[in-house]
Amino acid sequence: MLPWIELDTAEIPGQDAVAGGSTHLRLKRRGDEFSIMLGPTELMNSRLSGSEEALATLAQAKIADRPRPAMLIGGLGMGFTLRAALAVLPEAAEVTVAELVPAVIAWARGPMAPVFKGCLEDKRVRLHEGDVAALIRSTPGVWDTILLDVDNGPDGLTRAGNDGLYSAPGLASAHRALKAGGVLTIWSSAPDPAFTRRLTQAGFAAEAVPVRANGKRGGARHVVWVAVKR
Repeated sequence: MLPWIELDTAEIPGQDAVAGGSTHLRLKRRGDEFSIMLGPTELMNSRLSGSEEALATLAQAKIADRPRPAMLIGGLGMGFTLRAALAVLPEAAEVTVAELVPAVIAWARGPMAPVFKGCLEDKRVRLHEGDVAALIRSTPGVWDTILLDVDNGPDGLTRAGNDGLYSAPGLASAHRALKAGGVLTIWSSAPDPAFTRRLTQAGFAAEAVPVRANGKRGGARHVVWVAVKR
């Protein structure tokens, strides 16, 4: 079996990383397979994309009648959510991807370019280097859909600050940032009934949808919350 090769490391902005005290991401490659690690924990792998793709397709299904949807994706990752969104969105759509770690954008344009398959050059795409939570707070009534693939879901893994996205004030900000009937979808590695209730209390009609890490081919069980602004 081919060995893993570490290609690069990147500091996570801020000093509130929580997983084992690590503040560094590591990009690794084995043949044509890529992995992004935080300490000993694998955050994402280029062979597992099904649940990240569902984040986009479930959101778009709810606003399919809108001819010029504005979509915000929190977290670039390996581009699976973005690519899935571009495949189902109309040509007049606008997609903003907010990524906190500059190196992740550099990896997407560099060693992981084969994984991204040119999606960053799509005319509908705009990259925003910065905190998606701050962008959400500053854009009331702008988005038809907000897709959050940030951290490990409601239970923050990489940055303690990410927990604010899923707190009551964070969800209230997302509610304000969405247009009427807009959709918030959130990826998580595990179910959390308490979070479903929190979404409902924030003014959403919320459903936790089970998805598989590798789509129809199975894999680990993940969750995507689909929350429609009431």
